[in-house]
Amino acid sequence: MALEETDSRTWIARLHDWRVAHVSDKMFLLILAFLVGLFAAVAAYTLHGIINLIVALLTSSFSRTSANWLYLVYPVIGIYLTSLFVRYIVRDDISHGITRILYAISSNRSRLKSHNCWSSVIASAITIGFGGSVGAEAPIVLTGSAIGSNLGQLFHLDRKTLMTLVGCGAAGAIAGIFKAPIAGLVFTLEVLLIDMTMSSLLPILVSCVTATCFTYIFSGNDALFTFQLDNEWTVQRVPACLLLGITCGLVSLYFIRAMSMTEGLFACFKDRPHLRLVIGGFMLSLLIFLFPALFGEGYSSINLLLNGKTEADWNHILDNSLFAGESAMLIPYIALVLLTKVFATSATNGGGGCGGTFAPSLFIGCFTGFLFSRLWNMEQVGVYVPEKNFALMGMAGVMSGVMHAPLTGIFLIAELTGGYSLLLPLMIVSVMSYLTIIIFEPHSIYGARLAKEGRLLTHHTDHAVLTLMNLESVIERDYMAVSPDMELGQIVNQVSRSRNRVLPVLDGAGTLLGEIDITHIRKVLFRIELYHHFTASQLMEDPEATLVDSAPMTTVMKTFETTGAEWLPVVDIDSHLKGYISRQRLYTLYRKMVHDMSED
Repeated sequence: MALEETDSRTWIARLHDWRVAHVSDKMFLLILAFLVGLFAAVAAYTLHGIINLIVALLTSSFSRTSANWLYLVYPVIGIYLTSLFVRYIVRDDISHGITRILYAISSNRSRLKSHNCWSSVIASAITIGFGGSVGAEAPIVLTGSAIGSNLGQLFHLDRKTLMTLVGCGAAGAIAGIFKAPIAGLVFTLEVLLIDMTMSSLLPILVSCVTATCFTYIFSGNDALFTFQLDNEWTVQRVPACLLLGITCGLVSLYFIRAMSMTEGLFACFKDRPHLRLVIGGFMLSLLIFLFPALFGEGYSSINLLLNGKTEADWNHILDNSLFAGESAMLIPYIALVLLTKVFATSATNGGGGCGGTFAPSLFIGCFTGFLFSRLWNMEQVGVYVPEKNFALMGMAGVMSGVMHAPLTGIFLIAELTGGYSLLLPLMIVSVMSYLTIIIFEPHSIYGARLAKEGRLLTHHTDHAVLTLMNLESVIERDYMAVSPDMELGQIVNQVSRSRNRVLPVLDGAGTLLGEIDITHIRKVLFRIELYHHFTASQLMEDPEATLVDSAPMTTVMKTFETTGAEWLPVVDIDSHLKGYISRQRLYTLYRKMVHDMSED
């Protein structure tokens, strides 16, 4: 076994040496971007193929005109199988895929674990196939990013290149899933990467185009959603579009807040997985039984609303439910599905399933747009608005609000449905939704968790650099400590061996009691007659400030600016000294990282 591993490393080393000698770094990055796009397309095609197969096997005998009791069983089985797979095979947390990518970029030097290249595909296929009310997009984005990260790690590429390859994987995944290369590129710019320079733009474009082309080869020309514009947009509908955008922003706020609240409740049972399964499974099964439109990703329901032309067409949304055939229940049903979707998604993930919020945001957006337009037309508050057009615009609006990514919402929906003739209203709705949500929520649903920890990258270079900096990497542990009862003579001996001007005073447990600044004891330092008259406890003073080892780099930098100190101690939660940070070293590293990030 050891011999095989050695041979493998030798083969990789030889390939690396040949590449360095014959292929430039830029060309090699483009080759890797091509491979990442290809593998992302394969992963997306495989995942959707497995999901469709499971759904077909489980629901082919379902009646469309009555309720189906198996809706109470399938989701629980799916969550249980997924939790077993994660607990005993993966043995790692693979939930919140896009959040994990953001964490890897900001805190783990863009390094994702190798199992992320396949584990999310299997886990989400089981969850969604059995009815989990989540999306496959986030798991595929995590898979694509993990493929890019691990390819980069295989060839020992630097942090900046790894970040680009992670972006290539995410962009390729979005482009492949939706056959939308521009949306893939914009998604990476808005949601993942801190900056889009020329050195990263071309590889990401290559990955997007590659993934899109291979998806067409694998699945043909059929789009995920079909849409045909029957009613041209007119300027008289601007007020309705503005109001729809505000509505989508408020719905996005509801989505984020309800999701956070429900996830918080499930987190209380983190150490009791069986109880989480029971609560999540019961909650999900009951909701799907009452509202079968919540089963799985819900793309069939979206297509019904986007392509319906008559009341009879739209009434099919009631199929398989207790309300089948009751046309008077269409509006209440759509409103209830809209409100309960977020709880079905939270119950799926909270109970042990695996999936993302990408598809749920599209689902809720479509239902929001349809409901808004139907109520608008019923009240006759202005010019007639076509329901299917506003359902499409609602998808862009809610996605823009939930993800804080208006450009992604605009271009994804435009590319996905060929609705370029609605580009202007899509812009209006998406921008208004974004402007509404940022009043209440400064971060997207993906970034909120990291923002609380100070680990979220932004497009602001200074803040991004501080986020990427690692506190552990700037701590200097080479210090000479003294005990509180050590006499001045012994302290002088320590001074002669110390390379720092500060000597920490520690007790027997390593707790920081104070520090001795050599420059402050010059008057007694060389007076031999005082060597037995003073101890460290008499000479020490409180540090100008103390840093906790869990403090974000923004706090560290601000503390240095406030105190003007040259050295600051770092302690753990129990006040045990871990080392010192030098102002000079900190600012040198900061300037270097700013320079590296600013290079084109």
